[in-house]
Amino acid sequence: MIPRTALAPSASDIVRLVAGVRAGERALLARAITLAESKRPDHQLAARTLVQELLPATGKAMRVGITGAPGVGKSTTIDALGSYLTRLGHKVAVLAVDPSSARTGGSILGDKTRMAQLSADPNAFIRPSPSAGTLGGVAAKTRETMLICEAAGYDVMLVETVGIGQSETAVADMTDMFLALMLPGAGDELQGIKKGLVELADMIAVNKADGDNLARARAAAAEYRAALHILSPRSPNWQVPVVTYSAYTGDGLAALWTKVVEHRDTMTKTGELAARRRDQQVKWMWSMVEDRVHARIASDPTLTAKLPQIEADVAEGRLSPAVAVDQIFAALGW
Repeated sequence: MIPRTALAPSASDIVRLVAGVRAGERALLARAITLAESKRPDHQLAARTLVQELLPATGKAMRVGITGAPGVGKSTTIDALGSYLTRLGHKVAVLAVDPSSARTGGSILGDKTRMAQLSADPNAFIRPSPSAGTLGGVAAKTRETMLICEAAGYDVMLVETVGIGQSETAVADMTDMFLALMLPGAGDELQGIKKGLVELADMIAVNKADGDNLARARAAAAEYRAALHILSPRSPNWQVPVVTYSAYTGDGLAALWTKVVEHRDTMTKTGELAARRRDQQVKWMWSMVEDRVHARIASDPTLTAKLPQIEADVAEGRLSPAVAVDQIFAALGW
């Protein structure tokens, strides 16, 4: 951690951090990420310089978002898949977007015992979700962490959603492929589709396809395949595959990863991967603009003193939201 009383890194400190990150030094990688996650304005300024310097070394990794309902086996899947990938020679970074970290101050991913193999693997790096005031803030910090890890030579990013809801959209908007994990025999096999989750997915994978569950997993996969025919695919160039696998035995993981690589190759060949990343970059920019505006409002003592009355006037109908915005911007001198 960077102590609260620590001075902002000097220009020479940034140079050392950049060199250390690009050399893959884990201690300096962790220090760079901590700097990026800091809420101090001087640290944020230094982090922006750091990320800008690292930018030419980013963009080469495969970015895979992974989501699924509680109990689906996300952690076991990431542990097994990540370990399979490091055995193939990849360097794997595991990140998380956890909206609850804004309230709790950290992610449950911090308990690395959930990923026992990867946490002891020298070719893997696991980072808990940052704590931030908003989901947008959490996502922004995670994106910067992803870029820093890419610059450090990690060529596979596995970004986990913690919980369900908006975090899924946030992760889909920062990755190349979005993988939805499902359970067999969970009652209504199509509940994921009802929530709109599957419409974000580039692949559906049914976990726990082993032992007595094997037949149920195959049946669930068949239902998803049938249902996908009535939905508009996320990409016109990609038919969403449905696979079965077992994170416990490892069966099906190789086939799952083959589909990830096939998706990457298809999206690259059609130009859609480059287009998606360009769109994401612009979205990231506007997301950070919004987050910085919120931070500016929260840090202005004159405005924060006026906000309770402005909010009360809007709530009681004495003041229109549009006029309230004018008053907020006037207080900021905008």
